[in-house]
Amino acid sequence: RATWGEASEGGRSPPPRKPLATRGEFLERIRREVRRAPGLFPASAAERPPRPGEAAAAARRQMAERWPEALERFRQEFEQVNGVFHRVAGLDEVAGVIRDIAREKGARELVAWAPGELGLDLRPSLEPQGFSIAVAPTDGRDDARRRHREAAARAPIGVTGADFALAETGTLILISGAGRPRSTSLLPDTHVAIFDRERLLETLEQVGIMLEALHADAERSMSGGVISFITGPSRTADIELTLTRGVHGPKEVHAIFVGAQ
Repeated sequence: RATWGEASEGGRSPPPRKPLATRGEFLERIRREVRRAPGLFPASAAERPPRPGEAAAAARRQMAERWPEALERFRQEFEQVNGVFHRVAGLDEVAGVIRDIAREKGARELVAWAPGELGLDLRPSLEPQGFSIAVAPTDGRDDARRRHREAAARAPIGVTGADFALAETGTLILISGAGRPRSTSLLPDTHVAIFDRERLLETLEQVGIMLEALHADAERSMSGGVISFITGPSRTADIELTLTRGVHGPKEVHAIFVGAQ
């Protein structure tokens, strides 16, 4: 094997190595790039609401009037990050959308949140059509959770609900727990999330208020839960900024909004 400074096979010498940048040159490059960026706005931590329940109720009242505009903003932002948006009038139409997505992918295996967490049971509609659906366990047994993770690793499609849908960034927010494991949304190549107008929020500030309210309610506390903010398909870029989808999560994300026009 030829080494640097020796002739390689064919009589050609390898190109000379580029000299490594000195510490000063490296820092100067960073300064140069920072100077090209626009000025940053001052950042500060938001104040925690003294009465989270009341603040959450106020946000809900606001969204009762503004949800159509919020939904349109969510759709626009979601599609900008390569999400696929669907709208149906009722829950009875959801299985048909998922069936069409599965057929397009050539998929027969699906995993889903437990029916009580998802808001519907897909098995009666889809299993007679030849689909296999593994629903997440709710009893917390380690062997049942392990089997669901294994099913999620095999299945091309995972179906979940969404605790919140953030309009200003097109983000789906999911809280893990019994019957709603992270594996359902993270391991399959295609993630399908179902939500309605009650889940819509306009701003990240509203999301913070809702999460504070959940923590303040002992019966709804998210102790041990993981909060996932999902903004479109998984994206990973290397040092040369070559973008690759699906390395750390789904390659495709669909959102199904349930609600009449």
